[in-house]
Amino acid sequence: MVNYKQANFLLTSCIILFALGLKDDLYGVGPSTKFLLQIVVAIILVIAGDFRLTSFYGVFFLWDVNIIGASLFSIALIIFVNNAFNLIDGVDGLAGTLGAMATLSFGVFFAIAGAYSYAFIAFAMFGSVMGFLMFNYSPAKIFMGDTGALLIGLVAGVLAIKFIELNKIGTKPTPYFNSAPSIAVAVLMVPIFDSLRIFFIRIIHKKPPFKGDRNHVHHRLQRLGFSSNKIVITLAIFGFCMIFLAVALQDIGNFSLISLLITICVLFNAVITYSI
Repeated sequence: MVNYKQANFLLTSCIILFALGLKDDLYGVGPSTKFLLQIVVAIILVIAGDFRLTSFYGVFFLWDVNIIGASLFSIALIIFVNNAFNLIDGVDGLAGTLGAMATLSFGVFFAIAGAYSYAFIAFAMFGSVMGFLMFNYSPAKIFMGDTGALLIGLVAGVLAIKFIELNKIGTKPTPYFNSAPSIAVAVLMVPIFDSLRIFFIRIIHKKPPFKGDRNHVHHRLQRLGFSSNKIVITLAIFGFCMIFLAVALQDIGNFSLISLLITICVLFNAVITYSI
């Protein structure tokens, strides 16, 4: 059944971020203004739209959380995923490809679970991104900019939350997917891991975490001689492997599965590091 209240708040949030991204692409927007509006959008979705995680589902042995903690974490999660797609948008076709993979994956998962309204949202975004990607692969004729990256990140973050909540233990005799948080992380693994890695490096070097540099995974692959299209293919294959692995091993539990995914990402990062 379609939840029109949630759909309205999601649409409102998309319009706000679209306007923000368009303004930034055309004239520029200060970082503080951009971050403030992202907070506003996240609050609208979590507080008014009820797009909220209600548990940590055993990830790192954490379970139930009160509504305040759940709301704050969900707001932070939406903002983080939103920015993760914006940060990964450094090579023609990359953010779009990862966004298409994420929305297609969530669309299939929702369809399997019978949540057709959310499957429709996911597939609609997937179709939109695919139409754009036809002209965005190198040599690109059009570019995504903040307008597209912010929208993809927002929708991907919201779909991740709804996917996790749909498969909450105890809401039905058996969830459609076990270890749903781990699967959601796997779907978004490339932008998530790259953002966490880059923030960590900047912080330990006492640099502002949001100050741009050329240390993202796509920049490092460029230094290895990869072309733009080869970078997209490499990271898309890596992302697909993460999704396949998470779905295949969903029965081992969130802690073990997320630990495995993180370990693989660390090893992948090490291979790139010592190859440069």
